[in-house]
Amino acid sequence: MAAEETIQLEIAGLQKKFGDDVILDGVDLTVRKGEVVVILGSSGCGKSTLLRCINGLEPIDGGSILIDGEAITPGAKNLTRLRQKIGMVFQSYDLFPHKNILDNVTLAPIKVQKRTKEDARTEAEQLLLRVGLWEKRKAYPRELSGGQKQRVAIVRALCVNPEIMLFDEVTAALDPEMVREVLDVMLELAQGGMTMLIVTHEMGFARAVADRIVFLDEGKILENLPAEEFFTHPRTQRAKDFLQTFEFNKQ
Repeated sequence: MAAEETIQLEIAGLQKKFGDDVILDGVDLTVRKGEVVVILGSSGCGKSTLLRCINGLEPIDGGSILIDGEAITPGAKNLTRLRQKIGMVFQSYDLFPHKNILDNVTLAPIKVQKRTKEDARTEAEQLLLRVGLWEKRKAYPRELSGGQKQRVAIVRALCVNPEIMLFDEVTAALDPEMVREVLDVMLELAQGGMTMLIVTHEMGFARAVADRIVFLDEGKILENLPAEEFFTHPRTQRAKDFLQTFEFNKQ
């Protein structure tokens, strides 16, 4: 996992509001190259909004977000180039139903990055093979299970060769038996040195994959600890209560 000290992502004083509601309230976060950061917190605490701000999908109301030292600013001339450094996978797969899997995952490399069709397809097929879906490359989304669609969505994000991957509750809509196949792909990416920010409610996976846990509550970071330390010795009562809820639900 985290093997280098190069800072890839730096967030300082991040503020985000929806109307009068403060969603993110002075968030400071630094992520190093190769580091896996899992963001935990109850629903509505700002986890997904944080990822969307990082990817430039939401304008911010204060503070700054830097990728490799350059600011992410919606509408800026460098936004398209910077966003190509960031891959994001959502809860919903958002695959084009009228395109087969290979066409779905090669669309961005060909249209946005102007790569040749042959080059994009070669890389896509290698990635589909890696996640166990090469034989489905000519199938259509309707022919795939939820877990398979989510693995395709991960491949689609990887096809633009991102430096950072963002995962927003990617297993939340899956049946329990499909969750493992998606988490295995994410674990392999982490072990391969990909910088990752992951929002999840899969506590066992979070503990296994994360270098660091960031615990959000009401738009603020309450805890920012090494994963094992967070799960064994959380510092705030709010985090303790959060973890006890999951322990109770397992019984």
